Amino acid sequence: MTPAIALAPAPAGYTSSSLRRAAERYSGDTPVLILDVDTVRARYQAIYAAFPFARLYYAVKANPEASILRALTELGASFDCASPAEIQGCLDAGAHPSTISYTTTIKRSRDIASAYAMGVRLYAADTAAEIDKLAEHAPGSSLWVRIAVDNAGAATPFGQKFGCEPNRATALLRRAQLRGLTPYGISCHVGSQQSDPSAWDRAISRAAGIYRDLAAEGIELATINLGGGLPATYTGPVPPLSHYAAEIDDSLHRHFGNHRPAVILEPGRAMVASAGVIVTEVVQVSHRFGRRWIYLDIGRYGGLAETEGEAIIYPLLAQREDLSVGPAIVAGPTADGDDVLYQRHQPELPLSLVAGDRIVIHVTGAYTATYAAIAFNGIAPLRVTLTDTEAA
Repeated sequence: MTPAIALAPAPAGYTSSSLRRAAERYSGDTPVLILDVDTVRARYQAIYAAFPFARLYYAVKANPEASILRALTELGASFDCASPAEIQGCLDAGAHPSTISYTTTIKRSRDIASAYAMGVRLYAADTAAEIDKLAEHAPGSSLWVRIAVDNAGAATPFGQKFGCEPNRATALLRRAQLRGLTPYGISCHVGSQQSDPSAWDRAISRAAGIYRDLAAEGIELATINLGGGLPATYTGPVPPLSHYAAEIDDSLHRHFGNHRPAVILEPGRAMVASAGVIVTEVVQVSHRFGRRWIYLDIGRYGGLAETEGEAIIYPLLAQREDLSVGPAIVAGPTADGDDVLYQRHQPELPLSLVAGDRIVIHVTGAYTATYAAIAFNGIAPLRVTLTDTEAA
């Protein structure tokens, strides 16, 4: 197979050499996601080194692959889960229940009971009703109350789906204590793929006021959960981890002084995005209304859901030796008119591309296989394999 050429290159170093080799050598059916767990290990260590003041809870929803969970367990990570299935996956990987949190604020009572039976004692809520469910089905557990915060600067903001108004948080934490739960702190999320290292300052400032109010009542909150948001490097540069760490550390110092609670971070994308590539095949090349369209055998329903609104711009590298390139609209294979990946941002791809050629989509280790549809248009879920070193 012809070696891949970076025709629309991302910054140097965004993909490991083992992943590049695996993509070049891959000759099986497509599409397929190839993962390199060594990259996950390196990313965990880099984030751990950048944030020595924080405890890292890996956001399992980003990629629950068993080999990733095992590697992170061995490194001493904790885990942020959003379902009993994710919790079970962490336990199967060797994680202790004390290292697992169940922090989605929308949980069925039977799922809370299931998590509690598996030993999980750390949860999150943003409503009185959710607190009451936890008190009944996870008695004595510790609780974060999630507040809604500004997501400006995020590629994929959360809108108003999660989090209570900050001025309601004190009442909810009081309620948690009255119901026999342990008020553990405030949690928040500044949005996924956050490009502004100072984005956490607004959340920390609001949280600090809540901590002071409750401390005056004798309720001491032990931790603050700053959620995820640390970015991956796709086709453009992002600030280094050190900038995020410095901004967050400075904000904590300014707003909490010498009474800083223990800090929790929940990185997902930043941990695993660069650990994967998708090998895909060109199904068709067409020219419509003066523009070139390239159709791949993977689209928004096959694992590339984050291309909606072109929020995430993945690096696309062709496996064809051709330096004559031009812009193209890139679309998926389904019979859905919305299954178009890039129409405003048109990647530069070889003018000689034809059906059967392969393209490698880089930085796809996060939020791809877990977003793939089960059977839309009869298309099977995205297959996952490991680099040769991991498979061995």
